[in-house]
Parts: sequence; structure tokens; C-alpha cells
Amino acid sequence: MKKYVLMAVAAISLLNMVACGDGKKSDVPFEETESVDNSLRDSTIYGICAEGSAMHTLQLITDNGDTLTLSTIPAQEAGHLFGGYSIGDHMAVLTDQSKQKAILIVNITTLLGEWVMPNPMDGTSEMGIFIRDGGIAESINQPAIIYETWRLVNGQLELMSVRDGGGDFEEVERYQLLYLSSDSLAYSNEEDTYEYSRPQPEEDYSGLGIELDDEAEEDMQMVM
Repeated sequence: MKKYVLMAVAAISLLNMVACGDGKKSDVPFEETESVDNSLRDSTIYGICAEGSAMHTLQLITDNGDTLTLSTIPAQEAGHLFGGYSIGDHMAVLTDQSKQKAILIVNITTLLGEWVMPNPMDGTSEMGIFIRDGGIAESINQPAIIYETWRLVNGQLELMSVRDGGGDFEEVERYQLLYLSSDSLAYSNEEDTYEYSRPQPEEDYSGLGIELDDEAEEDMQMVM
């Protein structure tokens, strides 16, 4: 008698396990149910402007060793050609899926260097940012904001900084490029627009045998 009871209990347990298993079964593989935010993917292609480039053509030797010949007309017509291009310049490019058309072009060689604007607090000094090769950024006369790194993400300029007195909290901001040339840079986000130019070299009077004190030098600058 006990033998039959045990067999019945085992059969019921097996039926319950099969039923539970059927209830958890999914027709869609796990990998396909995960969603990926494509906006987080950086599609930028980096490389060097090659000799095959022309007015409406950019020949790009990518950092991976590939050679792409891209029409620059889409980028030019959209106003997304920043800094132009010359043979040997380091470029950042967004292309269409066929990799035959350049949608956005940033000349990294032009982007590098010091960029300043008048200090809005006094108007007599300059402040700005130093964009260095290798993703390093530095502040120019901005003790409250300390820039540390930069990069391009899908054509946008991303800056990472920390604030004086803010501990180690890092702030990351992305900016839309507005224009870029050898002596002008502008970018913006939803709150602000920043317009820069290259710093002007200070006048050198050493060869004239004239020595100016600080006040005289300021007066001279005001006259000029």
C-alpha cells in the first residue's frame, strides 16, 4: 500500500514541476529582450587626412589602417564641417552606414590649443581652456573650474571638470559645436554659448630699450 502512495506522490510532484516549467518558458531569447541606448554608442571614426583629399572629398586613413574616400558634401551642406581639412591633419568623422559620405567632420588638429575669451568679471583679463593632445584639458585663468579631460562623442565636445571646493566630484558636460576655424571656436549646450579666440601674443618692447612698469603697460594696452 505504501508503495502505491509513494508512486502517486512522485507523479503529482513531476506534474507540478512540468507545469511550472511551462509557465516560465519564453519564446524570446534573453539577449533579444535587452534594450540598448544607441545614443550612448560613439560612432566617431578617427584618422589622418590623406593626399587623395580634394574640395569635396576627404580621403581618410583611419587609426585602424583602413582607407576611406568620403564625400564631404553632406557635412558641408549641413554646416557640420568644423575646421576644414588639410593633408596630415588629424580628423574625427561621422559617416553614413555605407561609409561613403561624411555627415560630420571635426578637424582635431585645428581644435587643439589655447582658446580664450574676455573675463566677464572685469573685462581686462582673459579666461578659457587649453585643449591638449591625448584628451587632456586645462583651465586658463579659471581657478573655480578645473578642466581635466576632453573627447568627441558623436560629434559633440565632451568636457570633464571639477569645481574648486567641490571635492572630487566630476562634472561631465557635452556641447554642440557651432563653428571652428584656425582662430575661432564656439560651442553651446542648453544653457550657455561659449565663444573663443586664440590668445594674442603680448607686445615685446625689449628690443627698443624701453622698460614699462605695470601701470604704464596697462595704459599702453588701453591706448592700443
